[in-house]
Order: sequence, then structure tokens, then C-alpha cells
Amino acid sequence: MTQDFMDTKSLVKGVLAGDRVLLARAITLVESHARKHVLPARELIQHILPHSGGSIRIGLTGVPGAGKSTFIEAFGKMLCQQGRRVAVLAVDPSSSVGGGSILGDKTRMETLCREENAFIRPSPSGDNLGGVATSTRESLLICEAAGYDVVIVETVGVGQNETAVRTMTDFFLLLQIVGGGDDLQRIKKGVVELADAIVVNKADGSNKDRAQRAAMDYARMLQIVQPFTPGWKPQAIACSALENEGIAQVWEIICTFREQMTASGVFHQRRSKQNVDWFHSRVRQAVMQRFNSENAQHIRQLEMKVGRGELSVSAAVDQLMVDKDQRSIE
Repeated sequence: MTQDFMDTKSLVKGVLAGDRVLLARAITLVESHARKHVLPARELIQHILPHSGGSIRIGLTGVPGAGKSTFIEAFGKMLCQQGRRVAVLAVDPSSSVGGGSILGDKTRMETLCREENAFIRPSPSGDNLGGVATSTRESLLICEAAGYDVVIVETVGVGQNETAVRTMTDFFLLLQIVGGGDDLQRIKKGVVELADAIVVNKADGSNKDRAQRAAMDYARMLQIVQPFTPGWKPQAIACSALENEGIAQVWEIICTFREQMTASGVFHQRRSKQNVDWFHSRVRQAVMQRFNSENAQHIRQLEMKVGRGELSVSAAVDQLMVDKDQRSIE
């Protein structure tokens, strides 16, 4: 990364003032993998932390083609028109070959981009699993500190491995469509169990009746699934993001959720658990980085043996761990 960042205090001041240019620059800083940016990024997060936490955090996932970008644009525009400030953290899949991402969400949400109260930030997923980017949590806090009271985290949308967003958001929305064969089999039980609501999109034209029937099927399914959020009954509805039908109802469900969960104490408990999950995620990342750094040469040697078929994968792992333990004793 060649971009030069201004001092951290100026970035913090700009973020708190709601400056979208400096907001984007702050997120770029926390996304950077350059060693020289590590400490400034940590300092930035520490300074904005007391000013974060004021939003409703919405995680949104769904199969490819479910219309996530169209839904977010209609949903975000409606909220902006109500005077709310909406931030969208859209995670794009990175190429497994070149490592790059298209980052095309701003193109797909062209109308929302023009809203003064909206901020859209596409980020590459990199090699991070779970449908989110490594720095999504930091980006979320920065957006909150900038005054955005609704933060939407749109996942990669690869299908079944979208669970990481559940650990950083308050409300988990699963977007579905009909017309793909056995519709109730298009998602696995594990993803349904995480959802606070299922929205069947594209309920328009000749597809409207089918979408409404699918929503009823999902509603029946949710009655027999153990809800992820204690005290909340997940709901399923149909909507048309294209025709702006049912969008307001989705927001009503989210507002009801926040009101009930705040009253019961679950909302605060979830926020606390999000911080703990973030801590454990960073611990795992730090341990892996240090382990790989300290054992780089030995790992390369074992890689060659495994690649030549001279050593099984299990034996190579065992040898790596035994040798590491012996070096630690010495």
C-alpha cells in the first residue's frame, strides 16, 4: 500500500465529524496489512471506541442471485429518507488465483450512493472465511463513530459458510428467492438457525404468489427450529425490492426486535459477546501468524516432503508439533 495517511488524531477528528473522505481513509488504514500501519490502526480504534456502539448492526446474507444489492439499495434509501444515516459494509469475494476483487457494490447501488446520509464501503474478503473481511469489525466501529445509526454488513454470499457475520451483528437477515428447484433445500438448517428473519425477495410479477407461499413455508420451518436469539420468534415474509413492497415491514421487524431484546437484556449481552468473539478471533490470528513465522523454514521443508508424497499430511503435522515442542524445551 502506497497511500500515506495523516496523523491518527486528524483521522479520528474527521471520523467523529462525519467526514466521508476521512472515514474511507480510516477504514483503508485498518484494512492495511503493512507493518507500519498496525500501530496507527490500533490507536485509531482505541480513540473511536468510546464513540461507537450506537447503531443497529444488521447482517445480511443469501444465495447468489437473491438480490442482496437491490434489497439493500431499496432498504437504505427508505431509511435515509426517514432521516437515518446508513452505512453498508459490502464484502466482495477475492479471487483464489490473483487475490483481487471486483468491488462492484457501489456500481450496483448507484442510487443509494447518491444519498447524503449513506456510506457504502466494498472490501475484499481475502482468505478470510465466513463471508466477511478480516477488518469488518473495525470498519463497523468506525462507521458507528462517524454517526451512522444503521450499519449493514453484506456478506460474500457464497451460500452456506456465512456464519461469521452472526458474531458481529445484532440482527441476522437471510435473503431468499424461489425458482431454484427445491427451495426449502437451498439453505441448510445451520444457516436457518442463525436467522432472526427470512425475507423472500423478488415477490413481484408472476413470481409474487410463489414467493408468498415460500415465505409461509419458511415461517412454518422456523416454528420447529430452535431460535438463535433467546426470547425472539424469527419471522419470514415476502418482499419486492424492485417494487419497494414489504421493505417497510422488514424495518418494522428489526425495530421490534431491538425494542424487545433491549428490554430483556439480550441486546446488551449480545454486544458483550461480540467483543469477546472478536478477542478470540484476534488471538487465533495472532497465534497463527507467530507460529507460521517462527516455523517458516521447517514448514517449507515439510511441504516439499508432502508434495513429493514422501510424508503423509498427518505425519507432517505431528512432526512439526513435536519438533516445535522440543525446540521450546531447549
